[in-house]
Amino acid sequence: MRLPSGEQLATWERERRVTLTKAEIEYLTGQQLGRLATIQPDGSPQVKPVGFHYNPELGTIDITGFGMSGSQKFKNVGRDGRAALVVDDIASVSPWRVRFLEIRGSAEAVPSQERGDGQPDNALIRIQPHRVLSFGVEEPPGEPHQTRLRARNVTS
Repeated sequence: MRLPSGEQLATWERERRVTLTKAEIEYLTGQQLGRLATIQPDGSPQVKPVGFHYNPELGTIDITGFGMSGSQKFKNVGRDGRAALVVDDIASVSPWRVRFLEIRGSAEAVPSQERGDGQPDNALIRIQPHRVLSFGVEEPPGEPHQTRLRARNVTS
């Protein structure tokens, strides 16, 4: 996804529900795998690796996967309505640099749309960010031990 810049970016942000910064969006679009946390019926956490993409029209994170509508995570979200996604990587081992983005929010289990053409299940989990925590995503590489956690609440 190509993002606008300068004055175009300000207009683009006003016209859409931008819940993440440009750096956070760029980081997400460069990653392929995250970990989704949901709450089981007994109150315990469930964490699973998932595919995802940023939905710029809605300002959401859309979680996809094989057989999504039959999965426990899909059922958990349908019942509880909350989820968190963590995406992380190791940017460098010498010096040691890690980056991560944690997105917590309300979640919706979006059912598969009837297609009738034998295509795979296209159900998804849609997360509307409410709290974003990041580490090493916004700032340029610097001293590894000077990188700080950034946390903010997102208003929609």
